[in-house]
Amino acid sequence: MRRLSARRLWAMARKEWLHISRDRRSLAMAFVVPAVMVIMFGYIISFDVKNIRMAVLDRDHTTQSRDLVEAFRSSGYFQVTARLDDDRQVAPLLTRGAARLVLVIPPDFSANLAARQPAPVQALVDGGDANTASIAINYAQAIAATYSVHAVLKGQPLPIPLRAESRVWYNEDLKSSNMIVPGLMATIMMILSALLTALTIARAWERGTMEQLAATPVHRLEVIAGKLLPYLGIGFVDIILVAVVGGIVFAVPFRGSPIFLMVTAMLFLIGAQGLGIFISATAKSQFLATQLAMISTFLPSTLLSGLMFDLDSMPKVLQLISLLVPARYFITAVRGIFLKGVGVDVLWGQALGMIIFATAGLALAVHAFKKEIA
Repeated sequence: MRRLSARRLWAMARKEWLHISRDRRSLAMAFVVPAVMVIMFGYIISFDVKNIRMAVLDRDHTTQSRDLVEAFRSSGYFQVTARLDDDRQVAPLLTRGAARLVLVIPPDFSANLAARQPAPVQALVDGGDANTASIAINYAQAIAATYSVHAVLKGQPLPIPLRAESRVWYNEDLKSSNMIVPGLMATIMMILSALLTALTIARAWERGTMEQLAATPVHRLEVIAGKLLPYLGIGFVDIILVAVVGGIVFAVPFRGSPIFLMVTAMLFLIGAQGLGIFISATAKSQFLATQLAMISTFLPSTLLSGLMFDLDSMPKVLQLISLLVPARYFITAVRGIFLKGVGVDVLWGQALGMIIFATAGLALAVHAFKKEIA
């Protein structure tokens, strides 16, 4: 067995970096695309529902009914876009999507409040978007309950007998960006790492330089490691870039250890890049390698990683399949590091998953490349 040489490995890494530095498209993909994707997806992917269009059908026309409407408007979650005079205006408004919720206040609303009797109001919600509809209903119920307590106890010296106070840990403002942006770090790096390295071996085959490389005394492990090193450095820069953009643009807190973040990122990047080289060595075509890299990384990293959808809410079959998605482990780790400030004592399971991923990625890359270089 040929002995490994640090000099040959460094020569391979230097040669690969020269190829990357001369390819402006690869450089743009490596350094510009991550920042652009974080900003775009950070704004686009949001589960924060605000300014829900609301219409009001007030049949009471009293101070109390106007106070209720003002409670909805001042909450920041609803925007009064129309005031109706008749029931027949409700259906066309919801059908056109001009309003997501119609608040109907009955004519005896204030009288019931004065008599300390139940004073029901009606909220008609457009269920075309189930997520927004359920959130709007929850908001409406909370606002109505708060208004009811204040209205009944108004002017009374007695305190409220029971009051529940909620406190949210780690993401106090319940901002979607605090959850999405760290998760995007995993998804973006999975896609880019596999995509960039998927081109390296295939490019050598298409340019006819693979035969020259095969004639050299370089070991296949030296070739793999030499090609990974420049992309590993690029990956570290991208991790820092995404973290900085997330902190500056979206004010995402960072409460954990930078060293632990870099260690977990290194394991994740090695696995993703090893997967890319495996695809590249197998496909031998830049076009085919690109397509395979996108298919094997984008959909699993987006749908089955926990980035956008709660894994516990999925069918058991998909939950089991998600155990094979590396981004699942890195997303959990990154969110824990950013938002909770936890370390290996809590995230050891995710770290173990990424160690297995890194080992498997390298093993696949070396095995596929073994067919080309003895």
